[in-house]
Amino acid sequence: MISQKTKYALQAMIALARSEQGSVVNIADLAEARGIPQRFLEQILLVLKHNALVASRRGPRGGYILIKPASEITIGSIVRMIEGPIAPLPCLSKRAYRRCDDCRDEASCEIRRIFFEVHQATTNILDRVTLQDAISDGPLWHAAIAEAEPASALPATLPA
Repeated sequence: MISQKTKYALQAMIALARSEQGSVVNIADLAEARGIPQRFLEQILLVLKHNALVASRRGPRGGYILIKPASEITIGSIVRMIEGPIAPLPCLSKRAYRRCDDCRDEASCEIRRIFFEVHQATTNILDRVTLQDAISDGPLWHAAIAEAEPASALPATLPA
């Protein structure tokens, strides 16, 4: 489960991706439009700025802007920046690997095998879907989510 902080980060990045190319989005306007506490949003955007996804501009017409095209920013990269490793078990993490404290043998661990499949499916989707996919209603988005869930489990229309 992702944290509220990560949801806010994704909402902010989607809002920036939806803005006209090259236009700066005012943080107060963004916070109000998305219902995000402004001070919390400032902290989140600072993390994204330090990770070279957004830039800030000062002054009365200041705010935030995406540095990279929305098509080059994956949902997985944003989630990792805010949450850290996505792996459900420490023994599955590529960046923060740690053997489970109660594990006797990783090679024969049934729990590890089950969650390896979950981890692979999750990271394959998060690392493939971009901000551009998230803001479009085109075939890329539908193809990405079709692999995630059976069509019967998806809502008839996706929220904007």
